[in-house]
Parts: sequence; structure tokens; C-alpha cells
Amino acid sequence: MMTLGGQDGMVPGPVLTRRASDGLSGLPKYFKPTNAVEDLIEGSDLVVECSGHVLHATEVIEEVMAAGLPVVTMDAETQVTTGSYFAGKGVFSEAEGDQPGCLAALREEALQMGFVPLVYGNIKGYLNHNPTPEEMDYWGKKQGISLDKVTSFTDGTKVQVEQALVANGLGAGIIRPGLLGPGTQDLTAGAEVLAETAILAGGPVSDFILSPGGPAGVFIAALHDDRFKGYLSNFKMGEGPVYTLIRNFHLCNLEIAKTVRRIADGGEPLLNNGPAPVISVATVAKTDLLPGQEIKQGMGSFAVRGSTVRTAEIPEHVPIGLVYDAKVKRRVTAGSVLTWDDLEVPESRAREIWLELQGRQGR
Repeated sequence: MMTLGGQDGMVPGPVLTRRASDGLSGLPKYFKPTNAVEDLIEGSDLVVECSGHVLHATEVIEEVMAAGLPVVTMDAETQVTTGSYFAGKGVFSEAEGDQPGCLAALREEALQMGFVPLVYGNIKGYLNHNPTPEEMDYWGKKQGISLDKVTSFTDGTKVQVEQALVANGLGAGIIRPGLLGPGTQDLTAGAEVLAETAILAGGPVSDFILSPGGPAGVFIAALHDDRFKGYLSNFKMGEGPVYTLIRNFHLCNLEIAKTVRRIADGGEPLLNNGPAPVISVATVAKTDLLPGQEIKQGMGSFAVRGSTVRTAEIPEHVPIGLVYDAKVKRRVTAGSVLTWDDLEVPESRAREIWLELQGRQGR
């Protein structure tokens, strides 16, 4: 939803919304709402997608890319669920600003300086896999965040989705299903714990640190040429061999413009889910589920949450990004990964793409 031009190189184009345009008020003067994807395509040179709704986003992205327009997303949920389908169909990139894009940008800087990444890490301040509706209602109102969003942040679904995208897009693995997420007050010490596991695994890993009071940012734990050990020590980077690069902020709505400019100027995509992902985010029961029970939406649900899995190990899992208006088919115990035999998921273009991607990879 961006037209290139203007003094700074960009001016807003049409904004696609599913709400009735005559019911919108108090919006900026340049806001041009439309309910038609055709208007979005016709009025844009580049489209930014940040809906957070996998089914809706997938349909819109497919139309936009079929028209030959580049797409920048700030939507890790869609990237992890259907993003690999679009990765080879045109210019398709996640944006800097949210944690995955910030990690991709930090990685570019690290590589330019000669670092060899071991850990792509997210810094998380709190985690409660099964919060109550009352708790989430309180925190949602206090922080000005919708109930489903604050719930997905709290129960860990969001960080699982973000780090799955990082793993697939940056060629990293995971230490274990559900990630390790060590608790620590010392970010460097926590990063080194994860780095040790990466060294044992023989390759970089994607994970997070649970650090109450820590910054809302990301980090990379990395190695460097031993010949630079003295210089790095002088620059207060520690004694090695593992060095931690910390980016202590992520500013979604302010930083997204950097990736828009990058793509508009003909640059390579910063990050996407890659053409052959190996990590997915499965749907896990928070409580015992009963036949006939309805789950309106997986992300931010009080019935289920998302957890990273190696797709090859549980190929029958239902990805959390496809769970909308779903119905439980048989009893499921708390803590179980839901499979297609457990959950009835309505047909959608996103579901078609997901199943196609699995077939393409022989699963």
C-alpha cells in the first residue's frame, strides 16, 4: 500500500481494510481506505502487509504478487505458514522492526565485521504458557494491546513463530522442540549458554532468552578470528571466544520504512521463510480438549498455543497459523500436539498452500 514518489521517495497509497469504509473516522488525511484488492494493486508500486491474519493475508499477497508487485511484510505468522510459497514468486521480504527482521539486519552487520553467528536470539521478558482470561484482560487494557495479541505474547506463541521464521530464513536449527529459552539476568551469560549448544550441534541455532527487565531487542552470539581477540577485548567485547552483539530495541512502525526503501531501491529481500523450511509452529493443547469444542483462532487462544517443531519429526501436525474457526474432532490431552486427526480446519487458500508445500517436500 505504497506509491513511490514524493519528497522522501514514498507516499501512501490505498489502504486495504475489511471494515466498512463509511464507518472509519479520525484517520489521517492521506488515508485512502478500500475494500477492493484491485484498488490496492492499481494504486501501489509496493505493498506492505501487516494484517497478522494468515488466511486474509495469504489471499491478498497471492493477488498482489500475481500482479507483479513487490511485497514487504511485518507478519511472521503468515511468513511461517505460507511465506515459502511466495519466496520464489517475486520480491517478498519480512521487514526490519519486528524481531525477525531486526535479527536479519543485525546478521548482515555481523557478517560484514567478520563474525560467525552461532545464535540468533530473541530477548523475552515474561512467559506463562497458560494465562487466565482475567490476567490477559488486565494486561491488555493496561498496555493498550488487544486480548489475542497480549495472550500470544504471554503464552510464548509469538516468540515461537518469530524464531521459526528466523531459523528457516537464516539457515539455523533449533535446539529442541519448543526452544530452550534459558532464564537469566545476564544477557551475555544466557547467550553463551545457547552458543555452547550451537557448537555441540555443529551449526547456528534460533532461540530466545527469558530475561525479566531485559531490553526489548535481539542478540547474536558469534565467534570471530582469534587474531582479533585483543582488539575485541579492547573494545569491551569480552575475552571470547564467544562474543555477543546486542540490539536493545525494535521499533516496528518506525523501522519498517527502512525495508520498504531497500526493496523500492532494488535491494535483495531482507528475510523470508525460505524455499525449503524445516521448522514449523505446531498447535499444542493448553488444556484437555473435548470433541465438538470450537477454537475461533489459534494465535491468542486460551485453548491452544504455538510451539516450534521440526516438521519432519511430526509431519501430521496442524500449524497454529491455520487455526481459525476450527473444531476438535476427538479428545486431546493438555500438552499434546494437535494433528489433522484431532482438529477439523476449514478449507482456505492458506491451507491449500500449506499442504502443497508439505507435498513438495515429500511429507
